[in-house]
Amino acid sequence: MVKSVLPQIKKIVILLSIVLCGAVSYCFVTDRSDPDWLSWVNKCLVQSFDPPPDVKLKKWELMVTDDSFIRLRKTYQNGKQEYFSFQLRRLNDVDYVGDTNTGTLQLRAKADDIIVQTYNDKKGDVDSMATVLNIPVKNMEPERLDSLRTALNYFKTKGL
Repeated sequence: MVKSVLPQIKKIVILLSIVLCGAVSYCFVTDRSDPDWLSWVNKCLVQSFDPPPDVKLKKWELMVTDDSFIRLRKTYQNGKQEYFSFQLRRLNDVDYVGDTNTGTLQLRAKADDIIVQTYNDKKGDVDSMATVLNIPVKNMEPERLDSLRTALNYFKTKGL
């Protein structure tokens, strides 16, 4: 009886392996629609964002919008706000410094294209421009980073 069940178990394992491989490979398919890409990239950024423990954030928002802007707003417990925004068509490169556990995602613009604004700061409100947006992240496996880079480049070309 055990010998007759064994081939059926092997078939089930093979079938499950094929289904699992198909599901995993779907994450890396480049033929997605805008809402699929937008949903995935925002989910990835929100799950990965990892502010340093010494920074006392009250709340934060990190997103890519449907018109291909990336926006990061940090609100500190003392009321100070920092806001970063830029159009992804101005994205020059995506770098990563760190390991799979923790690191910094560096979004490099072509020039000083990243809007940086501060509000309610003791030193005064500041409007400036930057070339690099550093986003502290966690759990950034190479596959996830590659997929995120692909998604950001998709929105870069969408904005052209």
